[in-house]
Amino acid sequence: MKSKNAAKIRAAAVRYLLLALGTVIFTLPMIYMISTSLRPNGALYEYPPRFFPKWEALTLENYDYILHQSKFYLNFLNSVTVSVSTIALAALVGSAMAFVLGKFKSRGTRVLFAFIIITMIIPGTTMIVPQFELATRLGMVNKLWGLIPFYVAWVIPFSTFMIKGFMENIPGEIMEAAWIDGADVWTVYMKIAMPLASPAIASVSIFNFLTAWEEYPWANTVINDNSRRTLPIAIAGFFGQHQFTQWGYVFAMSVLTLIPVVLIFILCQKFFVQGLTAGSVKG
Repeated sequence: MKSKNAAKIRAAAVRYLLLALGTVIFTLPMIYMISTSLRPNGALYEYPPRFFPKWEALTLENYDYILHQSKFYLNFLNSVTVSVSTIALAALVGSAMAFVLGKFKSRGTRVLFAFIIITMIIPGTTMIVPQFELATRLGMVNKLWGLIPFYVAWVIPFSTFMIKGFMENIPGEIMEAAWIDGADVWTVYMKIAMPLASPAIASVSIFNFLTAWEEYPWANTVINDNSRRTLPIAIAGFFGQHQFTQWGYVFAMSVLTLIPVVLIFILCQKFFVQGLTAGSVKG
């Protein structure tokens, strides 16, 4: 009995040690980013280099500079507009497609679902050239709303795939009762399917928000006007300024950009966990 308890203790110790090691590895870049944002730009090039700045060397001058830039708030508003529009449209379109694929089984829906799975394999950045030609023909270049349709198209396959499993678990008796009472397909979708699938929709909306919030290549390709740039492009604008990169400004702006993401995960973690397990159990 003692040997079994000792083996369990050793196994638990190894697990916690590995978890602690993994936590340190994954959090070190963030800790370095925060520590660098709290030191003067010139302190980054001191020798010998320091991972943590001295207490007396801590400063908020980088944040003060960023927060006094009017273009920061404009770039922030642009990112919020694009991200919120993306998750709203993706939630509506993705849940509607998941509802059809999950509750109306036919050869056509199976073919459509297979096509959706195939599109998930194709990285969005590989389609930049044809997408740019399409954006040019549609007059979307250098316009903020030119980002939203493409972001929605990128996240729709994943959103549909994730929500479909939840839609399949909605009892058919509920919808049949609604149809008997005279409800049409749109009413059943809006009044029954969407509310019941809200955990899955909220979960994929978090991923969709991250996709739109931090996307850089397509936004940098389409947007040239400073007043229409999103936060990732604004952060990249500090690279190479004044003959060297002002890393203090870069990391300070990165920390400020990260705050909404952290808040969303904290506020929506219940829906996030429910959404990840949605559709995993048949019943």
